[in-house]
Amino acid sequence: MTRTPEHIWNNCLEYIKENISLQSYKTWFSPIVPVKAKGDVLHIQVPSKFFYEWLEEHYIQLLKASIRRELGPQAKLVYSIIVEKPKANVVPQKVQAPKKQAPVRTRPTQVVSTQSQVETTVANPFVLPGLGRVNVESQLNRNYSFDNFIEGDSNRLARSAGYAVAQKPGGTSFNPLLIYGGVGLGKTHLSHAIGLEIEQNFPDKTVLFVSAEKFTQQFIDAIRKNTRNDFVHFYQMIDVLIIDDVQFFSGKEKTQDVFFHIFNHLHQQGKQLILTSDRAPVDMQGMEQRLLSRFKWGLSADLQKPALETRIAILNKKLSNDGIVMPDEIIEYLAHSITSNVRELEGALISLVAHSSLNKKEVTLSLARSIVDRYVKDNVNEITIEIIQKIVSKYFDIPVDILVSKTRKRNIVQARQIVMYLAKKYTKKSLVKIGKENGGRDHATVLHACRTVKNLIDIDKKFSRYVAEIDRKLSFD
Repeated sequence: MTRTPEHIWNNCLEYIKENISLQSYKTWFSPIVPVKAKGDVLHIQVPSKFFYEWLEEHYIQLLKASIRRELGPQAKLVYSIIVEKPKANVVPQKVQAPKKQAPVRTRPTQVVSTQSQVETTVANPFVLPGLGRVNVESQLNRNYSFDNFIEGDSNRLARSAGYAVAQKPGGTSFNPLLIYGGVGLGKTHLSHAIGLEIEQNFPDKTVLFVSAEKFTQQFIDAIRKNTRNDFVHFYQMIDVLIIDDVQFFSGKEKTQDVFFHIFNHLHQQGKQLILTSDRAPVDMQGMEQRLLSRFKWGLSADLQKPALETRIAILNKKLSNDGIVMPDEIIEYLAHSITSNVRELEGALISLVAHSSLNKKEVTLSLARSIVDRYVKDNVNEITIEIIQKIVSKYFDIPVDILVSKTRKRNIVQARQIVMYLAKKYTKKSLVKIGKENGGRDHATVLHACRTVKNLIDIDKKFSRYVAEIDRKLSFD
């Protein structure tokens, strides 16, 4: 009795399903359609050249094993790849998701996969740089869970929103969820934690974590290979897309354009977007307004420097996970001494434990002080808005209270603009914070001040010398 291609392929799928994750199965095998079977050859149809390439790169052995079980050791698999007709306009105004229906007005390209080699007339159409020869799994770090993320006043809003998203991805008003804050405050950790929780709660959803830099590299490669549509379709398949350091898109107009279309498609389909940034949307420069407006659709939650109690809790959690016991006075000393960010705090603890272990020394307060000195050396001379104001005030002989006042005298306005320019250059403060510290100005005034100073540096040699001399004073004072 001759078996139908559907029956043969369904048996193959049963075997495949047992050997890969449900997420990978739904992503890469559910869309495949069996076409015909003849002897020891099975014909299947895949949605794109990219799909074919990915199967051949990452699942060839699994496909061989499954087809041999059904059709014998000489079994062959023939792909029918739907090749879309090229469009005149490469950049579509609106990207549509690939439709799940029989192809119309297209001709399938057939590619034969044998048990020993692949005979193909299709060049490598699309490779995702950075994802390499691995399954398109989530790329999440399993160590960055909610259990390891210590909650405190500095991060409570972001953590609570992230946990809510993990319980109902795409179903809350927090879409997109944008988490922003300075270096080492836990943005990446929290975004990974959300992704891991979603994977656990919804194993059928496709979750992907990718940095904005890697996304950009992938897009550039897609343009070079003329596979932009494959790139877009790939990202449209994702249920939960996490983009880390989205500020990296600044100034990259084409990348912003393609991400805008991907964002719109995913959002309209009820998919979840999670973004991280080192600054709030209002402070992102070089970003298209239409994209910034999308960022503001959901919730922007900031991460601030952790309070003392939170820093102590972080250290205790780290020690507990590593099975290390340390005197409370040393833990409190570390927490009191390092206030900049969580990354430096944990780094100091790791360094302290390593010195103690490698040199076979007891962990003492004296050893802790020597370690901390190396970490806080740069922080002791950390440049603040207040320091910048004092140096500019002294340089131009203008009292600080006059410098930040409402006066519009030209010399005072220029001095104030220099303060704002240097504050943006040397501190991690937002434009809103810089404006507030300089007489309650708004972020637009700060942006104008920064542009004015940059322009004057280029065209006014005397003004340029002023700024350079103040800059040197900041470096050495």
